[in-house]
Amino acid sequence: MSLPIYVIGHKNPDTDSICAALALAELKRQTGINATAARLGTLNPETKFILDKLNVSMPVLLTTARSTLEEIEIDEAVTIEEGQTIRRAWDLCLENHVKTLYVVDDKNEYKGMVTLGDVSKVQMQDLNITSELLKETPLENLVASVKGSFILKGNLERSGFVRIADKRLMERDLKGAIMVLNDHEDSMIKSMAKGCAVIVVAENFVPNSYIIEMAKQMGVTLISTPYNIMKIIQMIYRSIPVELIMTPANKVIRFNKSEYVEDVEREMLKTRHSSYPVVFQNKILGSVARYNLLKAEKKRFILVDHNEKKQSISDIETADIVEIVDHHRIGDIETDRPIVFRNMIVGSSCTIVGLMYSEYGVKMPETIAKLIAYGMISDTMNFNSPTCTSIDHTLAKRLSSEYDLDFDAMAKELFENTATIRGKEFKNILYNDVKEYMLSGYHIAVSQVFTFDLSIVDEIKEDFLKYMEEQNKVHEYDLMLMVITNVEGRGSRFLYVGKLSYFVRDVVEEFKDQGFVSRKKQIVPRLAQELA
Repeated sequence: MSLPIYVIGHKNPDTDSICAALALAELKRQTGINATAARLGTLNPETKFILDKLNVSMPVLLTTARSTLEEIEIDEAVTIEEGQTIRRAWDLCLENHVKTLYVVDDKNEYKGMVTLGDVSKVQMQDLNITSELLKETPLENLVASVKGSFILKGNLERSGFVRIADKRLMERDLKGAIMVLNDHEDSMIKSMAKGCAVIVVAENFVPNSYIIEMAKQMGVTLISTPYNIMKIIQMIYRSIPVELIMTPANKVIRFNKSEYVEDVEREMLKTRHSSYPVVFQNKILGSVARYNLLKAEKKRFILVDHNEKKQSISDIETADIVEIVDHHRIGDIETDRPIVFRNMIVGSSCTIVGLMYSEYGVKMPETIAKLIAYGMISDTMNFNSPTCTSIDHTLAKRLSSEYDLDFDAMAKELFENTATIRGKEFKNILYNDVKEYMLSGYHIAVSQVFTFDLSIVDEIKEDFLKYMEEQNKVHEYDLMLMVITNVEGRGSRFLYVGKLSYFVRDVVEEFKDQGFVSRKKQIVPRLAQELA
């Protein structure tokens, strides 16, 4: 089983990261690579509106780069019902080249585990121990084991000891014994007189009617089999049901399909079993051994719209990063070998993915073209952001011509339907998109949210500042800055708290007067200059 390459955007995904992941995954699939778009969080209303409008399924949700047992190749579990004989268990092990069988009941519920060693032990251990097992072995198992048939089924309690006719027959305690006899009917009569419970008759011999009637009167079971005496004795000990020798489920380490490979490996080191059951809702899904873990593939990822560990999937260090497509600064992601790293000064990651379609000579499906367009509109504020470049404009012009797209109409519909902070909880506004910076030794947090109507800021300003003050008692930023930006790039409003508030008051007013909208290109660089 080979996992796909997951194409992921950053945590708290925005429209650009989701649309870029979907478009890039489709490009990879069209070039013969098994790729799947994934996401690291909940879709925002804008992105959800786009996917619903285009009838595109949201990317799969991932929370960690670690692999679970259901994501790696494990072995098929060979099962045996609890009432089956150890002879059947032996045969199943040989037929399937395994040393472990998983015992289930008639509803396929996991009951325990039996190994080839457990079966072998029955043949080698003290007869007193084996006799206790044979006492509880169903008569049907005896018949099945010797491949025989009932002549008569009795009801006497068995001792579990197996006996044959010899010179000392009449001296032995045969009460409840399982007698293995040939065609000597005299031995049958003597055995029943001594209280035996079962007579297994060799080589298909059928006793006369007198013996059968005597057995009926005494409650003795008569079984006929084609085997000879030596073979019968051997087979009887293999009639014991596996439930009597298995290790019960509550005494065996089991793993759930959702457990992480690293955790399973640590648990395995505590025991010496060769394999372990993988279960879900008490049903056996498979069997896992150490070699399964050793050959397990790492999850593979293509990162889009980010290249910093704190923005990426949790446990990224356990994964294999195969490619990065981004338009931000170079971060701290490390790889153990060279990879394709596409980093461009453009306004949107979707712009880069759109260019890649042309470079690969792949025609964009219409839905992908619209995803690319929406991603560009969102991340460039409909091409009004200072981060927007001539490359973005050129691609937009080409898409508009080739796919008959009206970018302005798309932007207007999108923003009118999704860009509002009215009625939202303050925590969802403040933490919707927050980035932290160290500027001249000061710890700064800059949050940004987009809205179609900036007048809402005046309505919430007083209460929102109080909320920010409370939050900063926890985080203790030197400056916590909330940027509320018009979604079409027509300026921003700024709210801020922290011990630097008085110091930055004038420069923040400057941000407002100059219509700053870009955190990356305008706000943070100017703050850094002011604090230097």
